[in-house]
This record gives sequence, structure tokens and C-alpha cells, in this order.
Amino acid sequence: MQVKMIRPLFPILLPLLAASGAAGFLSSHSIPRSAAVRAAATAPTAASAEAKASSTYALPPRIVRDTLPILYVYDHCPFCVRVRLALGLKNVKHLVNFLANDDVPTPTALVGKKISPIFALPEDDLIMGESLDIIALVDGDERFGPTGAILPATGRKDIKTWQKSVQILLRTLQRPRYVATGLMPEFQQLDGRHAFMKNHQLPPYEKAEWKGDGTPENPGVPMDDKLVLYAEALAKDPAPLLEELNAKLVELDDMVYSESHCSDGGLSMDDIDLWARLRSITIIRGVEWPSKLRAYMDHLCALGDVPLYDEMAL
Repeated sequence: MQVKMIRPLFPILLPLLAASGAAGFLSSHSIPRSAAVRAAATAPTAASAEAKASSTYALPPRIVRDTLPILYVYDHCPFCVRVRLALGLKNVKHLVNFLANDDVPTPTALVGKKISPIFALPEDDLIMGESLDIIALVDGDERFGPTGAILPATGRKDIKTWQKSVQILLRTLQRPRYVATGLMPEFQQLDGRHAFMKNHQLPPYEKAEWKGDGTPENPGVPMDDKLVLYAEALAKDPAPLLEELNAKLVELDDMVYSESHCSDGGLSMDDIDLWARLRSITIIRGVEWPSKLRAYMDHLCALGDVPLYDEMAL
């Protein structure tokens, strides 16, 4: 019988096995030779490894309130993932309600408009939006464990510049795959998929041009044309775009401080934002992750209890 190792489970199991002295029971990742050579070439010295280990984030004790907080999200939304990751890193048990992408009444009843994420704290009769505000609230409240566990953002401009440089590239690759997998909860029904395609442009269109404003001068792209453009984007050979993306990931790998956190000093809001955005890249089949960056993705996947998309990649 052939046994298939689901990649996201590996970083969860390995620390547990290592703690029990049984790490040898599992084989290591199947790393391409080029990645293995790169990993060996960039192996840290003992001193640097010790310094980085000292700032590794330790998961706090589990927090289970009598009435659980509720988080309303879309699975693909990086702003939603920010909050899911932060709650996972705080080890706060919570309920996750995945909204259909065309569900307007539910978020409107909660906060007055269609947005996500939305955080509900029933014990305080509190409902709020805005990912950074939600994280600040949770990390500043002793009911949810030690406060200030997630360090402030460092204000790094290099990572922000990198993110902007791949924005069009990632829209082209990710957006058609979001709706094509058939596995994301917000896109389980055709109405949800159509709502996303109606409102999310594909390059080279700008949002205003794609959606239109209802005037004869700017009617927007017809829905039938949008469906064709999404289908064509998915059917197109991704090789040239993958080559570009793989090169950009090598650039980012050099910017990431360690496998545990992207900036010197420890796990911070830099990681909350960066990891939440990088997660969607795992829906793209054929991406070649540099070894440190892949380990970073797996580490926070396990620590934050937010799965990656590797097993549904297209």
C-alpha cells in the first residue's frame, strides 16, 4: 500500500516526534537536489543558530473561554488569515464561520456592510471588523494569554516593496485558481464563484474598468466576458509566470531572517502580514520554494494552526 504524506501535517508531527525522541520515525521532506544544495550552502553557523533559536516563538498555554470567540472569514482572504494566524499563535480556541462569497446579509447584519474578517466576542457583546484592530484587541487582553506576545511591525520597506512587485503576477496566477479548485468554502456554490469573478479583476484590467460604475461611458466588463477571461487565464501555460515567481521567491528568501520569523528580534506583525499573503501562493502548482522560505511557511502553518493549499494546488 502506498502511503501519501500530506505536507501540511509534517511540520506538526515532527516537533512532537522530536520531543519524544522518535524523530527518526519519519523521513525528511523530499527536497529537490538544487534546494538541498542551497540549504547546505546557506547553513547557519553555531553562533547564529543559537541567536536565532533564542528568539523562537513559544506557543503559550491553550486558552478556552466558556463562550468561544467567533471569527467570520473567507478562506482565501489574507486579511482574514492575519487574524486566524494570530489567534493560532495565541493558542486561543475559537469558532470559524466561513462566509459564502456572495453572502451580503450576514456581514451586513453584523457590522453594517459586506467586509471580512469580522470578530465576535459574545461574552462582551462585541462585534468588530478590521484585522489589525482585532489582533491588537486580542493580544492586549489578558483573558487571551500573555499580552504583547506578537511584537509590533518593524516598518520594513524591503518586504513591502517586494509584495508590491509581485501584485499583478499573483493576481494573474491566484485568482483563477481560487474559484477553480471547488474546495474553498466561500466558493462551494456557483453564486459565490460568480460574485468573486464579478468583483475581482484580472490583469491588465484595473478595478474601476472591470467593475464599471453603471454609466454608458464605463459600463464595466460584461459578466460573460469575465467568465471567459478567468477560464483563459487558468488554461494558459503558467511556465513563464512560474519562472518569474520562482525568481522573486529567491529574492524574498534572502530577506527572511530565519525559518521562525522574517525579521530580526522575533515573531512580529511582519510575520502576521507576510505569511498571510504568501499562503495563497501554495495554491499554485509548480512553485519552487527556496528551502528557508518553505520551512518558514511550514513552521507558521503548524504553529498558527492554519493549513496551506499544497494538496489542492492547480
